[in-house]
Amino acid sequence: MNPPAPGRPFLTAQWRYLAMLNYVVAPELLQPRVPAGTELDLFQGHAFISLVAFRFLDTKILGLPIPFHRNFEEINLRFYVSRDTPAGPRRGVVFIREIVPRAAIAALARWVYNEPYVALPTTSTIEPDNDGCRVGYRWRTDSWADLRLSATGPAAHPPENSHEQFITEHYWGYGTDKKGRTLEYQVAHPPWRVWPNTTASIHGDTVKLYGPTFAAILRRPPDSAFLADGSPISVYPGEIL
Repeated sequence: MNPPAPGRPFLTAQWRYLAMLNYVVAPELLQPRVPAGTELDLFQGHAFISLVAFRFLDTKILGLPIPFHRNFEEINLRFYVSRDTPAGPRRGVVFIREIVPRAAIAALARWVYNEPYVALPTTSTIEPDNDGCRVGYRWRTDSWADLRLSATGPAAHPPENSHEQFITEHYWGYGTDKKGRTLEYQVAHPPWRVWPNTTASIHGDTVKLYGPTFAAILRRPPDSAFLADGSPISVYPGEIL
């Protein structure tokens, strides 16, 4: 459940048409990246990484729109952790790499949250219809790579305790600041509807961005894939644990 967030958000936006490709990985691959004070969050005993691509729309920083930096794509590679608190577990994500097309956005995210952002050219195509939706996201290092997903059937909120709910309902972000301390921040949004009936693929070289180990995983067919409709979101200032 997404708890209420006090105070003023640092960033507000809409995240829309989230293509989510999910891969089972060995927990020991991720363990060195787990921030202190958190632990890997597993689903039915399995650790997952997700390649997630979406449209970032109507972006505002401290309530103010930034000219030419409101609408863009983001593509991120992430995994899942949780932290025990007196109020219950806080389930969150840790980012391995995040791509946006604007250098200023990447620089701000690195400065405020020390997140692993890079600025690269990106494009997207969104083709909704009565039978579902087709999306494509592209990014360029030395050459173009792309993620394509086709969803059919009606979108619906995922069942309680389902895999789709596990992937979409992590409402915290965790990272490490420049001094090695764990940073925690809240990402508030309502539960998303998903299209679970999808076909998905990735084409192009991902070694330069993710290294050979993660690139080899991304060359496999995903263990699951779905499209989430998204919603307005609010990202709150981080706190050092």
